[in-house]
Amino acid sequence: SKMQWSTAISMMLFAWLFAAFWSVMPLLGWGEYDYEPLRTCCTLDYSKGDRNYITFLFALSIFNFIIPGFIMLTSYQSIHQKFKKTGQYKFNTGLPLKTLVICWGPYCLLCFYAAVENVMFISPKYRMIPAIIAKTVPTVDAFVYALGNENYRGGIWQFLTGQKIEKTEVDNKTK
Repeated sequence: SKMQWSTAISMMLFAWLFAAFWSVMPLLGWGEYDYEPLRTCCTLDYSKGDRNYITFLFALSIFNFIIPGFIMLTSYQSIHQKFKKTGQYKFNTGLPLKTLVICWGPYCLLCFYAAVENVMFISPKYRMIPAIIAKTVPTVDAFVYALGNENYRGGIWQFLTGQKIEKTEVDNKTK
Protein backbone atom coordinates (compact mmCIF):
# COMPACT_ATOMS: atom_id res chain seq x y z
CA SER A 1 0.00 0.00 0.00
CA LYS A 2 1.10 3.54 -0.61
CA MET A 3 2.03 5.85 2.21
CA GLN A 4 -0.03 8.99 2.76
CA TRP A 5 1.69 12.40 2.72
CA SER A 6 0.58 13.06 6.29
CA THR A 7 2.23 9.84 7.46
CA ALA A 8 5.46 10.64 5.61
CA ILE A 9 5.58 14.18 7.03
CA SER A 10 4.85 12.88 10.54
CA MET A 11 7.65 10.32 10.27
CA MET A 12 10.08 12.92 8.97
CA LEU A 13 9.14 15.35 11.74
CA PHE A 14 9.60 12.61 14.34
CA ALA A 15 13.06 11.76 12.97
CA TRP A 16 14.19 15.41 13.08
CA LEU A 17 12.83 15.97 16.60
CA PHE A 18 14.35 12.70 17.80
CA ALA A 19 17.76 13.69 16.40
CA ALA A 20 17.47 17.19 17.86
CA PHE A 21 16.63 15.78 21.30
CA TRP A 22 19.72 13.57 21.43
CA SER A 23 21.93 16.31 19.98
CA VAL A 24 20.80 18.92 22.51
CA MET A 25 21.01 16.74 25.64
CA PRO A 26 24.82 17.17 26.05
CA LEU A 27 24.36 20.93 25.70
CA LEU A 28 21.84 20.80 28.56
CA GLY A 29 24.13 18.78 30.83
CA TRP A 30 23.27 15.14 30.19
CA GLY A 31 26.40 13.79 28.52
CA GLU A 32 29.11 16.10 27.27
CA TYR A 33 30.74 17.13 24.01
CA ASP A 34 34.49 17.54 23.59
CA TYR A 35 36.93 17.71 20.71
CA GLU A 36 37.76 14.46 18.97
CA PRO A 37 41.27 13.15 19.72
CA LEU A 38 42.79 14.85 16.67
CA ARG A 39 40.91 18.10 17.37
CA THR A 40 39.22 18.18 13.94
CA CYS A 41 35.61 18.27 15.20
CA CYS A 42 33.61 17.40 18.30
CA THR A 43 32.08 14.19 19.57
CA LEU A 44 30.83 12.77 22.84
CA ASP A 45 33.43 13.10 25.56
CA TYR A 46 34.08 9.49 26.44
CA SER A 47 37.08 10.26 28.64
CA LYS A 48 34.96 11.07 31.70
CA GLY A 49 33.33 7.74 32.59
CA ASP A 50 31.17 9.32 35.34
CA ARG A 51 27.53 8.46 36.11
CA ASN A 52 26.25 11.29 33.89
CA TYR A 53 28.19 9.93 30.91
CA ILE A 54 27.27 6.30 31.59
CA THR A 55 23.51 6.94 31.85
CA PHE A 56 23.57 9.09 28.70
CA LEU A 57 25.61 6.50 26.82
CA PHE A 58 23.34 3.59 27.69
CA ALA A 59 20.15 5.53 26.88
CA LEU A 60 21.70 6.79 23.63
CA SER A 61 22.81 3.28 22.65
CA ILE A 62 19.45 1.70 23.40
CA PHE A 63 17.36 4.31 21.61
CA ASN A 64 19.73 5.03 18.71
CA PHE A 65 21.45 1.71 18.04
CA ILE A 66 19.69 -1.29 19.59
CA ILE A 67 16.04 -0.33 18.96
CA PRO A 68 16.66 0.92 15.39
CA GLY A 69 18.73 -2.22 14.74
CA PHE A 70 15.86 -4.39 15.98
CA ILE A 71 13.37 -2.47 13.82
CA MET A 72 15.64 -2.85 10.80
CA LEU A 73 16.09 -6.57 11.48
CA THR A 74 12.36 -7.29 11.76
CA SER A 75 11.42 -5.01 8.86
CA TYR A 76 13.97 -6.46 6.47
CA GLN A 77 13.09 -10.01 7.54
CA SER A 78 9.49 -9.24 6.61
CA ILE A 79 10.60 -7.79 3.26
CA HIS A 80 12.79 -10.86 2.67
CA GLN A 81 9.82 -13.18 3.33
CA LYS A 82 7.71 -11.25 0.82
CA PHE A 83 10.52 -11.43 -1.75
CA LYS A 84 10.82 -15.16 -1.08
CA LYS A 85 7.09 -15.69 -1.72
CA THR A 86 7.05 -13.71 -4.96
CA GLY A 87 10.46 -14.88 -6.19
CA GLN A 88 11.43 -11.30 -6.99
CA TYR A 89 14.56 -10.34 -5.10
CA LYS A 90 15.07 -6.60 -5.43
CA PHE A 91 18.07 -6.21 -3.10
CA ASN A 92 20.00 -7.94 -0.35
CA THR A 93 17.77 -7.37 2.69
CA GLY A 94 20.52 -8.20 5.19
CA LEU A 95 22.94 -5.58 3.91
CA PRO A 96 21.50 -2.44 5.59
CA LEU A 97 21.67 -3.99 9.08
CA LYS A 98 25.18 -5.30 8.44
CA THR A 99 26.19 -1.81 7.33
CA LEU A 100 24.80 -0.32 10.54
CA VAL A 101 26.66 -2.82 12.71
CA ILE A 102 29.94 -2.59 10.79
CA CYS A 103 29.97 1.23 10.67
CA TRP A 104 28.62 2.03 14.15
CA GLY A 105 29.76 -1.10 16.01
CA PRO A 106 33.37 -0.01 16.62
CA TYR A 107 32.26 3.41 17.90
CA CYS A 108 29.70 1.83 20.25
CA LEU A 109 32.30 -0.63 21.53
CA LEU A 110 34.76 2.19 22.22
CA CYS A 111 32.10 4.18 24.09
CA PHE A 112 31.00 1.15 26.11
CA TYR A 113 34.60 0.38 26.95
CA ALA A 114 35.04 4.02 28.02
CA ALA A 115 32.09 3.59 30.38
CA VAL A 116 33.93 0.94 32.38
CA GLU A 117 37.63 1.69 31.78
CA ASN A 118 39.89 4.61 30.98
CA VAL A 119 40.47 4.84 27.22
CA MET A 120 43.17 7.49 27.38
CA PHE A 121 45.90 4.86 27.09
CA ILE A 122 44.73 4.26 23.49
CA SER A 123 46.51 6.52 21.00
CA PRO A 124 44.37 9.46 19.78
CA LYS A 125 44.89 8.28 16.20
CA TYR A 126 43.40 4.87 17.06
CA ARG A 127 40.52 6.45 18.99
CA MET A 128 39.67 8.46 15.85
CA ILE A 129 39.19 5.39 13.64
CA PRO A 130 35.76 4.34 15.02
CA ALA A 131 34.46 7.92 14.75
CA ILE A 132 35.64 8.21 11.15
CA ILE A 133 34.05 4.87 10.23
CA ALA A 134 30.77 5.95 11.88
CA LYS A 135 30.78 9.19 9.90
CA THR A 136 30.94 7.26 6.63
CA VAL A 137 27.46 5.80 7.19
CA PRO A 138 25.52 8.27 4.99
CA THR A 139 27.85 7.63 2.07
CA VAL A 140 27.90 3.87 2.58
CA ASP A 141 24.08 3.78 2.88
CA ALA A 142 23.74 5.69 -0.38
CA PHE A 143 25.87 3.07 -2.14
CA VAL A 144 24.04 0.19 -0.42
CA TYR A 145 20.64 1.41 -1.57
CA ALA A 146 21.69 2.70 -4.99
CA LEU A 147 23.84 -0.23 -6.03
CA GLY A 148 21.88 -2.87 -4.11
CA ASN A 149 18.66 -2.29 -6.04
CA GLU A 150 18.71 -3.63 -9.57
CA ASN A 151 16.46 -0.85 -10.90
CA TYR A 152 18.75 1.90 -9.58
CA ARG A 153 21.86 -0.03 -10.56
CA GLY A 154 20.55 -0.38 -14.12
CA GLY A 155 19.71 3.32 -14.25
CA ILE A 156 23.16 4.29 -12.98
CA TRP A 157 24.79 1.97 -15.52
CA GLN A 158 22.68 3.44 -18.32
CA PHE A 159 23.51 7.00 -17.21
CA LEU A 160 27.25 6.29 -17.07
CA THR A 161 27.61 4.17 -20.20
CA GLY A 162 24.51 4.85 -22.30
CA GLN A 163 23.86 1.09 -22.43
CA LYS A 164 20.71 -0.49 -21.07
CA ILE A 165 21.10 -3.67 -19.02
CA GLU A 166 18.97 -6.46 -20.44
CA LYS A 167 17.36 -8.81 -17.93
CA THR A 168 18.14 -12.47 -18.54
CA GLU A 169 15.42 -15.09 -18.41
CA VAL A 170 16.09 -18.08 -16.18
CA ASP A 171 13.36 -20.73 -15.90
CA ASN A 172 10.70 -18.18 -16.95
CA LYS A 173 11.71 -15.88 -14.08
CA THR A 174 13.74 -12.74 -14.34
CA LYS A 175 17.02 -12.87 -12.54
